Amino acid sequence: MLKQPILGRKLVLLLCLLLVEQAYAQPDPPIDTVITTKHTGVINGSNITYNASIGMQPVWNEDGKVIATLNYTYYERTDSKDKASRPLIISFNGGPGSAALWMEIGYTGPRILTLDDEGYPVQPYGEMKDNPYSLVDIADILYVNPVNTGYSRIIDKKVDKNVFFGVNADIKYLAAWLNTFVTRMDRWQSPKYLIGESYGTTRVSGLALALQESQWMYLNGVILVSPTDLGLKREGPVEIALRLPYFAAAAWYHKALASDLQQKDLDSLLPEVEAFTLNELLPAVTKGGALPVEERKQMAAKMAHYSGLSEKTILQNSFDISTWFFWKELLRDRGLTIGRLDSRYLGIDEKDAGDSPDYNAELTSWLHSFTPAINHYIRSELNYKTDVKYNVFGSVYPWDSKDDHTGNNLQQAMAQNPYLQVMVQSGYFDGACDYFNAKYNLWQLDPAGKFQNRMTIKGYRTGHMVYMRKPDLKQATEDIRAFIQKTTVANGVPAKY
Repeated sequence: MLKQPILGRKLVLLLCLLLVEQAYAQPDPPIDTVITTKHTGVINGSNITYNASIGMQPVWNEDGKVIATLNYTYYERTDSKDKASRPLIISFNGGPGSAALWMEIGYTGPRILTLDDEGYPVQPYGEMKDNPYSLVDIADILYVNPVNTGYSRIIDKKVDKNVFFGVNADIKYLAAWLNTFVTRMDRWQSPKYLIGESYGTTRVSGLALALQESQWMYLNGVILVSPTDLGLKREGPVEIALRLPYFAAAAWYHKALASDLQQKDLDSLLPEVEAFTLNELLPAVTKGGALPVEERKQMAAKMAHYSGLSEKTILQNSFDISTWFFWKELLRDRGLTIGRLDSRYLGIDEKDAGDSPDYNAELTSWLHSFTPAINHYIRSELNYKTDVKYNVFGSVYPWDSKDDHTGNNLQQAMAQNPYLQVMVQSGYFDGACDYFNAKYNLWQLDPAGKFQNRMTIKGYRTGHMVYMRKPDLKQATEDIRAFIQKTTVANGVPAKY
């Protein structure tokens, strides 16, 4: 019998691989659909009736062809008759590549994940309850899942993924998508707010200007929860020095500071550390090798005092302590690591040696509870049934991070729109997007000091997810309520300087 030709064997193998891939491939979601259910909940002490609409809305290219479809959830109070005066909050999560579940069932939505009062998951995982602090009583809320998050998917398999996966591409297609949604829901007259968490702050900062310039849609407010650097560069001495206040907060939480600092409340400790950082540490690090030996030792001793690390460790690293090393080093003598996104969380590594933790203790904990909750909630309460996988995290790589000017975009949007105000919410124990770098953002967004009365920053005794602890969830939502009240402009007030 003749042997099968090599080329023929390759074709057979390729065909088999394609058949296997098709067998395990996820189905495409519906392109344009919505399911609406009616609900009642006790929010802010009152019985609130609302509709929850979960659906898919297309993304079109310039030729009007559908290239993707985005999954969203929209909560609308049913007894509010005046859409023109009722605020609309548009909510994004981060990543890039993270779905909207964190904000939806962790923060502002009407149904919330059951956690203990400190924000740790409890058995059975995934239980939901009414959120007494939801914002649905004062505003309608849209949660958006960008491409490859939630059920959102690319429909045109031939489309260049660069249309979606990049700082500016992401902003461009989402701005157009929001125009369609606002038009469909008749919300053009409503006061509008963008809220983003983590990378979502990059997204909404860019959207603030893009919505104005390409969609002619103007906002009342932008809320940045645990903001990124927003494209505002901080390298060398600035990058090194700005980490210290976060180090101090995390060390204080774990009682790793000297007794004189440990006995202080965080509200009095952090301003002291911030002043040292700006007035002493930053100039010292700037001098580099020119810093005299005795001054170097004195500065290392002070930095060690505020960080919970040893003076020897500070000097060995020439003051440049990376966050990854800090998470490993702070409690090394106790055989523990601390979390990245929330440094209250503890981890256990295979080896105490090393320069970084084996895993993110906090994220592992959150995924235990948020993943079963969102999947069950969508099917059982929102009545949306699909075989498409809900991507808590979806692939959006390679992501084009070039030309990130989103911080400057936000400043320009504020300059063009006298109504627009900004609020930042940061957790003191967030090691990924720390609170002091968030302050630095606001300083550099407004170097001339012209917009300081239109910018607010709020700090909480929690981590990246500022809403995980019950006291902070309550306070953070109260802060948003106050922000909306402050930025809802009375009828007849002109938009002018």
